[in-house]
Amino acid sequence: MKSTKKVLIFIATSLDGYIATADGDINWLSLAEKENEDYGYEDFIKSVDTVIMGRKTFEKVTSFEIEFPHLGKEVYVLSRQKRESIDYIRYYNGDIAELINRLKEQPGKNIYVDGGSDVIDQLLQNDLVDEFIISVVPILLGHGMPLFREDRPEMQIRHISTKTFETGVVQSHYKRIATKSV
Repeated sequence: MKSTKKVLIFIATSLDGYIATADGDINWLSLAEKENEDYGYEDFIKSVDTVIMGRKTFEKVTSFEIEFPHLGKEVYVLSRQKRESIDYIRYYNGDIAELINRLKEQPGKNIYVDGGSDVIDQLLQNDLVDEFIISVVPILLGHGMPLFREDRPEMQIRHISTKTFETGVVQSHYKRIATKSV
């Protein structure tokens, strides 16, 4: 039986396609903050039980003075160095395609990719992303860490929906069009 688990990207970007400044700063995201507005994140996060993060993203998130947002989820932190797993945090330095395929074979909910651009690029290079939910924040950063690299493979996607918010954020949901095996 084919897995129904999906690999999902839920991320915010600037209008010119950057997810952080060149030095990794994401303070510009505060432009989109509005009381009682989560841009669908609460409902989205209920649909996942596994989170994939790059090491830099993990370190950035844990540097905030907040409770870790993925408590109760199985978290894989991708790192080039071998590290010991702690509680529900599993460091992984193997082949990302093997990890995703293994996770998709297990029962459960969807897999959330919580950044960063290196991880997203690896997943795109291996044709492993099923859906994208991208929130565009109305700011032009001019430079920084791009959401999508120039050398990524071509991928056909289908538009599912677009929502606009009072803050000026525009959120679009896309689904990969499955490629036919030859």
